[in-house]
Amino acid sequence: MKSAAFSLYPISLSLKGRHCLLVGLGAVGQRKLSGLVPCAPASILVLDSAPPSQQALPLLTAACVQFEQRACVAEDVFGKIMVFVATDDTRENTRIADMCHDANVLCNCATEPERGSFYVPAVVRQGCLEATISTGGASPALVRRWRPELADWLAPRARMAVFMGRLRPLILALHNASEQNTKLFRELTESPLQQWLHEGDIQRCRLLLEEKLPQNLHAHLAELLDDLS
Repeated sequence: MKSAAFSLYPISLSLKGRHCLLVGLGAVGQRKLSGLVPCAPASILVLDSAPPSQQALPLLTAACVQFEQRACVAEDVFGKIMVFVATDDTRENTRIADMCHDANVLCNCATEPERGSFYVPAVVRQGCLEATISTGGASPALVRRWRPELADWLAPRARMAVFMGRLRPLILALHNASEQNTKLFRELTESPLQQWLHEGDIQRCRLLLEEKLPQNLHAHLAELLDDLS
């Protein structure tokens, strides 16, 4: 198997308070926009040479979205944390991707991914648990096939993620040595707790936690296990 010349660096990026640009509001652009809005950016400038379709109109009602019917110019790129290029015109997409490259702005190019600087992985969410999968642009079809399998893998782990998210600040507030905290977290993650939470066996979970957790946290067991059965 031929190896890639370089590796992509995976991150989960906060867009809160940042400015984004989306060029093209067809089917692909609408999918991009529907994924951007929940991330609470300060603004999303949406550009398209055609008026928005009836399907796109609901997406434009978000407070952070500003739609303008015109072509993209270089000034639109500056100050943006990322740009999504999704027009039906390959030459136009290339032009905008090149502007992003010159401005050192992250760009995702729908028609020519290699012209951009990042790919968008498929995202699967189960409660607070989130996982992504990507082939680095090699095969979107494979990603679509594997996404349901990833969802099935996450499902039995979602309650465990919620529980650990509740427990961690309580443990850290005790100000114990980090080695002690690490040992406790490792013991819990390697225990049957995940399986019992998934099965809704709260009694077994409670008994295990009474054994593992410090005595002064036993009063928090009800809130830690609330709604996890």
